[in-house]
Amino acid sequence: MNLYGKKVVLRAVEEDDLDMLRELTNSPDYEKMIVGWSFPISKKEQDEWFSNCHNGLERLRFTIVTESDGPVGMIGLKDIDWKNGVASGLGMRIAKKEIRTKGLATDAWMTLMRYAFEELRLNRVNGSALDYNEISQHVCKKVGFKEEGRQRQAVYKNGKYHDLILYGCLKSDYEELIVTNHYWDDEKV
Repeated sequence: MNLYGKKVVLRAVEEDDLDMLRELTNSPDYEKMIVGWSFPISKKEQDEWFSNCHNGLERLRFTIVTESDGPVGMIGLKDIDWKNGVASGLGMRIAKKEIRTKGLATDAWMTLMRYAFEELRLNRVNGSALDYNEISQHVCKKVGFKEEGRQRQAVYKNGKYHDLILYGCLKSDYEELIVTNHYWDDEKV
């Protein structure tokens, strides 16, 4: 099932997306901005990853697609806890620098959160951002995440330790946001 936002479509990862995803993974610019490790990945390793990449009960990955640019990034949910209605954001990446300030990240997150809260019946989505990644922090707040804490010196990047800012968005936060900002009001049903 594809998920339709205002500017993006979220769909399952296809083999044709692998070059774009490998470019994201191998980008030094992205490695500096994400939590966790990014190792260089070859085409062969990417193909092996794809053959084992299945959406399931614990993890959902989506390719972000725009009408004008085709596949432009990736977003998803991980560690889905169906009993407690909680999942963590898998992160969101837009590949092409020239389209990163066009609201695609916001729309991708809003589309994913609508699916998480309205279709999957989750109650909470967790997120995080590095203390120096102001763009991710801004997007988190814009789509309804609330800052809930900070893990001091939790991530080693660029030769030093950095704080990890922890975010959470409850279904009620999301519902309040869409009433306040009228995000989906002009959507055709």
